[in-house]
Amino acid sequence: MTKPWSPTDFAAKVIEYYHAHGRKHLPWQNTKDPYKIWLSEIMLQQTQVTTVIPYFERFIQSFPTVTDLAQATDDQVMQHWSGLGYYSRARNLHKAAQIVESEYSGVFPQDPETIETLPGIGRSTAGAIASFAFGLPTAILDGNVKRVLARCYAIEGWPGNGKVLKALWKRAEANTPQQETAAYNQAMMDLGAVVCTRTKPDCTICPLSKHCLAYSNDSIEQYPGKKPKKARPSKSVYWLISIHQDKVLLHKRPPSGIWGGLWTLPEVVQSETTSGDLQTLEPFVHKFSHYDLQVQPLLVTSKADKALVEKNSHTSIMEPAQADWFSLNQLSEIGLPTPVSKLLMKLLEHS
Repeated sequence: MTKPWSPTDFAAKVIEYYHAHGRKHLPWQNTKDPYKIWLSEIMLQQTQVTTVIPYFERFIQSFPTVTDLAQATDDQVMQHWSGLGYYSRARNLHKAAQIVESEYSGVFPQDPETIETLPGIGRSTAGAIASFAFGLPTAILDGNVKRVLARCYAIEGWPGNGKVLKALWKRAEANTPQQETAAYNQAMMDLGAVVCTRTKPDCTICPLSKHCLAYSNDSIEQYPGKKPKKARPSKSVYWLISIHQDKVLLHKRPPSGIWGGLWTLPEVVQSETTSGDLQTLEPFVHKFSHYDLQVQPLLVTSKADKALVEKNSHTSIMEPAQADWFSLNQLSEIGLPTPVSKLLMKLLEHS
């Protein structure tokens, strides 16, 4: 029967992998700047590296320091984040930068527990910042690391379950070495991202397969446990598109919730629309992580419905909302959700 790795041997194998194969040339690597490391960690949450790279580089070009980010407007931050998704990350990033500026004189705190108090930073992200920026021996437990540990030690159950998460953290902390922690943490993320992948992991090249319990038991697909399935909800909305003198009316979403802080099209319920005066455009479905949004775009063509749009500028189902008219060449300068941007660009192409 295969024996699981001891913490010392596990860490040694992982660090050996880092020196031989670890990723070392990403834009946020080869730096001790906690701001850049923090930004990359937030962007990489639930987002692939290839997607993050251009966003990271553009963000750093516009906001090179935490002070620059703290002094930016909400619209500037959201515009740079537009298309990256999970917009609460951007709002929390902005809030945290303002806290670092006001409470820590623009100097990022080093203590992991203090780092964790900043908006949008959890235990694993705080550990990553502390180890990469300050060389502290702090454990991490992102999705990739959870998968590697769950398989190597055959830790059963969905990681979102409190008991399972506690077991994973216990193993993560036990295995984290006191020396070369940054190399170890980077290699753990790399292993989960490119070797111990969610589907079709390449166990033949994995440095941990010799004592991986899931591999030896031919049960890789069982780990980590899957989230219990629930019926996927959906929501139907009507988007009103009012274009007048090359300007389009947009709403700014409240700070919290879906697309918080972004500019979107006014929404109404079906009973509020005026039959026959709105041009029905092709409907579409936008999939969020936890529900489907069924959108029916309606092009405003009559004075009556233009009045309806104006009314809904202040009493829409997104209330409270800020409304304004934007020239079409301004759309690239404000934060727009991807489906809104695509819809408007499509209309402009055919206008």
